[in-house]
Amino acid sequence: MGKLLPNSAKEDFEGVPGESAGAFVESVSASVRAMEAIIRELAQSDVPVLLLAEPGAGKHATARRIHEMSRRSAEPFRWLQCSTLKPKDLDVPQGDEEAALSSGTIFLEELADLSLNCQAHLQDALPQGTGGGASGRDGARFICGSARDLEVEVKAGRLREDLYYRVSGVCLRLPPLRQRKEDILLLMGHFLRKYAQEFRRAVPELSAETQRLFQDYSWPGNLRELEDAARVLVALGDEQLAMGGLRALLHKPAGGNGGGISLKTASRAASHEAEKELILNALTRTRWNRRRAAAELRISYKALLYKLKQIGYEEYGAS
Repeated sequence: MGKLLPNSAKEDFEGVPGESAGAFVESVSASVRAMEAIIRELAQSDVPVLLLAEPGAGKHATARRIHEMSRRSAEPFRWLQCSTLKPKDLDVPQGDEEAALSSGTIFLEELADLSLNCQAHLQDALPQGTGGGASGRDGARFICGSARDLEVEVKAGRLREDLYYRVSGVCLRLPPLRQRKEDILLLMGHFLRKYAQEFRRAVPELSAETQRLFQDYSWPGNLRELEDAARVLVALGDEQLAMGGLRALLHKPAGGNGGGISLKTASRAASHEAEKELILNALTRTRWNRRRAAAELRISYKALLYKLKQIGYEEYGAS
């Protein structure tokens, strides 16, 4: 019987980076409302569930939602990263009632990252039938997640076909955020309240311009990226300053679906935008006399020339 609880794993995913800390926000979009009806049905059984979605699209939160609506809700919910599991992590003595598989729900993050040796051990650890484990007692309920096409992984020999069919009793595809734009402001409000409470600050009220920007953006990082943006807005405490940096990042071509916005990167971008605005305002007031502007900004003339070059205005103004 498998243990599935290595020291390197995180039990329960409250505060896990990359997901919205288990929060499942009721949706207004038709696609997600239809999915929520399926989730309610899935919660009433122990059938294995496979969640397929882009990185950051809510696999964690959905797995937790299924657990919380099930008869196992009072039992542990455990999140395990398949990339960190080793075969020995799946072995405990037969009949060990303290093993992690004895109850609760196990969410396996990115099944395709599981080594072939671990896949064989997991195959043995999975319950043999509905509600019953290999040892004859109730085992944990398994929910697996993947951002990759697992049929491709099977054909390539990286994922056991028998394991794939065992864990995909029901396959649920979660829509990316760009396909549920009706939910963007609803979700942003949730994340703003979350971080306002965490940072002990007032909940920001977004301007119409910022709301339009968020709704028009494609969010390649999905909920992860949206939550990061909310965290930056609350942390900086100034929408104009925060959006100066976020606007540049949000319009930057995406390098992939998994990228989020770090507070450090957004703060740096916001600082650059604020500095640019201060410089241009000073130049406007001094009728683009660079020496007078430098004196007003209390920096050297050489430093101002360098900054003008950085922002693409080195040829403008008189000395």
